[in-house]
Amino acid sequence: MPGTERRQMSVKAKSRLTPRERLTRGLTYSAVGPVDLVRGVVGLGAHSAHSTASELRRRYREGRVARELAAAQEAIAQELAAAQEVVVSLPQALADARKKQRRSKRPLLIGGVAVAVLAGGGAAFSIVRRSTRGQEPSPRPPSVDVQPRP
Repeated sequence: MPGTERRQMSVKAKSRLTPRERLTRGLTYSAVGPVDLVRGVVGLGAHSAHSTASELRRRYREGRVARELAAAQEAIAQELAAAQEVVVSLPQALADARKKQRRSKRPLLIGGVAVAVLAGGGAAFSIVRRSTRGQEPSPRPPSVDVQPRP
């Protein structure tokens, strides 16, 4: 089996490092160690700064909301006080309005006009009805039987 021999040889060749490869790998890991350390420290610092900024934003928003809430409560209190004043003065205002209110002649005038219009309409209806009864009968024969059935 020639394929398995080749595989075994490649495995052996990969596991053995030349001195040059060993030196390169040693230097790489020696250089990567301090870089990883610096990257970790910088990452922790950035995360800490982000966390602090988020907390400051949250506190600012909470403070602003508290101030807005206090202002809204004060405005509501003022509106309630004004509404109470209106409610307290309402009976007096109604009494004054009743005293000043006079019966106007306008409803009487409107009623008189309505009666006149109805009377005129009734008279016109009766005149038109009487005038249609006096007409001559139609020259055509009636379409229905005029004689009542017994």
